[in-house]
Amino acid sequence: MKAAIINQYGDRNELSVVDDYVNPTITNDQVLIKTYATSVNPIDYKARQGALKSMFNWQFPVVLGWDIAGIVVEIGKDVTDFTVGDRVFARPDMDDAGTFGSYATLMAVKADKLALMPETMSFAEAAALPLAGETALQMLNELHVTAGSKVLIQAGAGGVGIVAIQLAKALGATVATTASPENDAFVRHLGADIVIDYHQKAITDVISQYDAVLDSIGDIDAGLAVLAHGGRIVTISANPTPEQLATAAANDQTLLAGWLQPNGQDLAKLATHYQNEALKIVIDSKFPFTTAGVRAAHERIESHHARGKVVIEMIAE
Repeated sequence: MKAAIINQYGDRNELSVVDDYVNPTITNDQVLIKTYATSVNPIDYKARQGALKSMFNWQFPVVLGWDIAGIVVEIGKDVTDFTVGDRVFARPDMDDAGTFGSYATLMAVKADKLALMPETMSFAEAAALPLAGETALQMLNELHVTAGSKVLIQAGAGGVGIVAIQLAKALGATVATTASPENDAFVRHLGADIVIDYHQKAITDVISQYDAVLDSIGDIDAGLAVLAHGGRIVTISANPTPEQLATAAANDQTLLAGWLQPNGQDLAKLATHYQNEALKIVIDSKFPFTTAGVRAAHERIESHHARGKVVIEMIAE
């Protein structure tokens, strides 16, 4: 099969698409997916650079990627919920060896991580949703966001922020977010009630006494500062320090480091939101599955200027 590999940690020029990579084999609880599209997340380039190597025991060559959309071409003998020909998407489990990521034309995925794609959803849209969408959904659950909650969602134009704003509004929350001036109208269109230009103002100058904060930029201190007594903050970009945990405890605040737990049930919920037109999937750009295309996709995500998700198409629709 074709796969985009790296043979060592480094910049995006380490990425290379090869035609003769070994095919994955499935276990009894897995399905084999013919990949139509994958997407690029910040964790991809960080992993490529070696910033996360303490978390992994990878053996080169490594295939990156944690989002997949495609068609089931084979099922394990214990799989009962999916059949050959199903259009599916998933945020698969991490491969401990780094051998089989989603930057490949075939991928073995556990059935419990899969969900059926809505008929109206494109493969590019489906590939853009799992990691960012499940993260947004689960973190809002951790924050106990409900109707009437006031929630700050950092980086509203980012992959997680785009979904989180829409889901929080669907729950009936008041949403504040940070964005650059060029993204102001965009995040308001998604549902943001208050948009803070982080170039001009600190969030503490604009809002206070918020019930919940979703921190995706590692600014825990500012999040704590705008949080009400008894509020909750979850960070997906930093490790809380003992001092920050003590500050939270002193104000009866809950400070958590959030970790995605991929599962098909949450993906199915996101699919329902999409079908009900409560969730729009925003794609920044699409790239072909070539060496130049994959490198360009990484360049785009590393620019920090992508509005929405960066998608790599194995099979263009």
